[in-house]
Amino acid sequence: MNLTDKAIVITGGGQGLGRAMAVNLAKEGAKLALIDLNEESLKETVALIEQAGSSANYYLANVTNEAEVEATFAKISQDFNGIDGLINNAGILRDGMFVKAKDGQVSKKMSLEQFQSVIDVNLTGVFLCGREAAVHMIESGKKGVIINMSSIARGGNMGQTNYAASKAGVVAMTVTWARELGRHGIRVGAIAPGVIRTAMTDAMKPEMRDRLEKMKPVGRLGEADEIAHTVKYIMENEFFTGRVVEIDGGLCM
Repeated sequence: MNLTDKAIVITGGGQGLGRAMAVNLAKEGAKLALIDLNEESLKETVALIEQAGSSANYYLANVTNEAEVEATFAKISQDFNGIDGLINNAGILRDGMFVKAKDGQVSKKMSLEQFQSVIDVNLTGVFLCGREAAVHMIESGKKGVIINMSSIARGGNMGQTNYAASKAGVVAMTVTWARELGRHGIRVGAIAPGVIRTAMTDAMKPEMRDRLEKMKPVGRLGEADEIAHTVKYIMENEFFTGRVVEIDGGLCM
């Protein structure tokens, strides 16, 4: 896909990885539709996109609400005369042990709310947004690309029952959609980042951050721009579909 003047939707586009992806794609000439719940952050991202020489609209919507997702994608398709790409980036963390116990005494367990809230955003939200993007791509007769953000935690990680389950589900949906939507000219891929430098990692204790960096063969954390570069690769490579790209600095070997 040539990104010039293509309409790309990014969920969670107000900050972090979503913002880096948006600015990177803007530099390639794409037009951005940003979905998030924080209006101030969205406005800041739009300003950065304009500085990069492109344009963007933002939309306030909860990706877990079916009616809001349907209405938002219909509005985006109308505003941009169709949808060419979607990056399912919105996600949350609610880490905690499945069951916490010592000496045979259980002191805490993961609540249903703690589990379900992550599934709602990270899995159901991806499902709803992916479905609506596909609907508008098919109805407009346009070819398109859907990219879902997974994680290397999809293989299982202590303290992340909810997150790992959601990210494993994202990969399963990615492969399924690639097989179902290929006949309509829609490619689907996923990205599984390792630990990426963000405001959250910057706020870590230095010794904890050092430990994370030493775990990786490259000796450092990933950068948001490196994930954005992978997005560009998937968008542009017409032979890529149904696969997951792991960007983790060699952590999972």
